[in-house]
Amino acid sequence: MAIKNIARAIVSVSDKSGITELAKALENAGAEILSTGGTAKLLLDNGIKVTKVSDFTGFPEILDGRVKTLNPKIYGGILARRSDKKHLQEMKNNGIKPIDMVVVNLYPFEATVAQKGVTDEEAIENIDIGGPCMIRASAKNHADVAVVTDPADYPAIIKAVSENGGLADDERRNLATKAFAKTSAYDAAINSYLTNGNDEGITDSLSIKMRKVSDMRYGENPHQSAAFYVEKTDELYTGENQLHGKELSYNNIVDLDAALQHVREYSIPACVIIKHTNPCGTAIDNDQTKAYIKARECDPVSAFGSVIGFNRPVSEATAKELKPLFVEAVIAPDFEPGALAILQKKKNIRLIKPKNFNLPNSNVIKHVAGGLLVQGPDNITFDQNSLKVVSKRQPTDTEMDAMKFAWTVAKHVKSNAIIYARDGRTIGVGAGQMSRVDSSKIAVSKAQNPIEGCVMASDAFFPFRDGIDAAGKVGITAVIQPGGSVRDEEIIAAADEYGMAMVFTGIRHFRH
Repeated sequence: MAIKNIARAIVSVSDKSGITELAKALENAGAEILSTGGTAKLLLDNGIKVTKVSDFTGFPEILDGRVKTLNPKIYGGILARRSDKKHLQEMKNNGIKPIDMVVVNLYPFEATVAQKGVTDEEAIENIDIGGPCMIRASAKNHADVAVVTDPADYPAIIKAVSENGGLADDERRNLATKAFAKTSAYDAAINSYLTNGNDEGITDSLSIKMRKVSDMRYGENPHQSAAFYVEKTDELYTGENQLHGKELSYNNIVDLDAALQHVREYSIPACVIIKHTNPCGTAIDNDQTKAYIKARECDPVSAFGSVIGFNRPVSEATAKELKPLFVEAVIAPDFEPGALAILQKKKNIRLIKPKNFNLPNSNVIKHVAGGLLVQGPDNITFDQNSLKVVSKRQPTDTEMDAMKFAWTVAKHVKSNAIIYARDGRTIGVGAGQMSRVDSSKIAVSKAQNPIEGCVMASDAFFPFRDGIDAAGKVGITAVIQPGGSVRDEEIIAAADEYGMAMVFTGIRHFRH
C-alpha cells in the first residue's frame, strides 16, 4: 500500500486545538508549512517555520480576508494528479508546487448562529468559502493529497507522519470520506439557517444534518446493524443524560422517545408506561406515585419490560413503588437523590435525564423505498371550544375531563386506536389493529378495572356503528372522535340509542 510523503502542507484552522503539535510533527518530517492569518501567527509564536500563503502565491489577502487561498497556485498544487505527465508539465510551466496535505477546519457557523441576538451579517460572515473549497479539492484528489478536517484525527496522523513520513492509500481515502461528510453537514447547516431554521416547514429541498454519536449493538433485531445520530447538539439519549444502567438499545431509544413525547402533553404529574411505542397505561394525578400505580394497573402484564416516562422529577416514594417491576428504562426531567439511590440498586435499568426535556418536536421523517416521507409534527392539542356535541345528551363536566384525557392518549397510540378512560387514567387500550371494532374489543379484553362508566376516544372516525355497539354493550357513557364519516348520522343515532354523549373534534390523530 503506497505511502505518500508530505513535502508541503497548508494549515489554516478556526479550531486551533492540537494544531501546534501536528505542525511540529510535519516540520520534523521535513514538510514546508503554508499558513494564513491567526494560524500562521500561532505557529510562528511556537517556533515553527511558516510560509505565508500570500508569499507562496505572490498575491496578497484581499477583501478583509475573504480571499486568501482562492488562487491557482493553491488549487493547482492540490488538484494536480502526480501520475499525469501533462499535469506535472503544466505545474512546472506555471510555477506551481505540489501541496500534499490540507489541514483545515471551518468557520464556526453553527456556534455563531446558535448565539442569541446574532445578526444576519454576523452569520453570513461566518460562512467559510476558502475552507470548504480546499477540503473538497483535496478530498477529490485523495489519491495524492491527505485532507485533515478533525482535530480528533491529529494523534493518528502525527504517528503516521512520524513513523512513515506520510499516509497510506486507505488512510487518505478514509480522511476524504470524512471530509466530504464535513462539507455536506456544513452546507446543510447554512441551508437550514437561510430557510429561517424552518424545522417544521416543508421546503423545496431537504438537507439532513446528523452527527453519529454511537454505534449500537444491533437494530430492531440482532441481524440488523444500527447507529444513533443526533441533530445539532440535542443528545437526549446519550452521554451525560444517562444517569445509570446498561447501554441504550435501538428499541430503548424508540420507546423512550414515545414516552417523552407523550408524557410532556400533561400539565399535572403524569406517568406513561410504553411497550413497543404504545402506551399500555397512562395516568395523571397530583400525587406522582398514585399516577404511576394507576398507569401500571391498566395493564400490569404489559408493564413488565416497559419504558416509563414521568413529567416531574421521580420522587423517592415513586421509586420505592417502581422498584419491584422489571423496567428497561425510565425517562424524567430529574430524579430525587433518594429515588436515584433506590433505582441504582437495579443494575441494568437505564435512567435518563435529558438536558432539554422540553425540546420541541420537529418534522417526522420516514424512509420508504427510493425516498423519504416528511411531515410536520402533530402538535394539535385539545381545544374544548372547537368541539361539537352531536348527540342528544350533553356530556357532563366529568365526562368532558375524561374525554380530554382519553383524546390526548389516543394521539400517541398506533392506529387504529381506541382508548377507554376515566378519572385521569386509561382503563383499556386497543392499538394497531386493522379494524376499529377489533381495537374496541381488545381494549375491553385488556381492562383490569370495570369499564362501565368510562369514556371512549377514537383517533379517527367510526366507519360503521359496530364500534359504538361494542362500546355501548360494556357501559361506555361518552365518546370523543373526529367525525367525518359518510355514516356519521348512523353513528350518532347508535350513540343516542345507548344514551351516550358524543362529541366531534373535527381533527384526527392517525399514527402509522
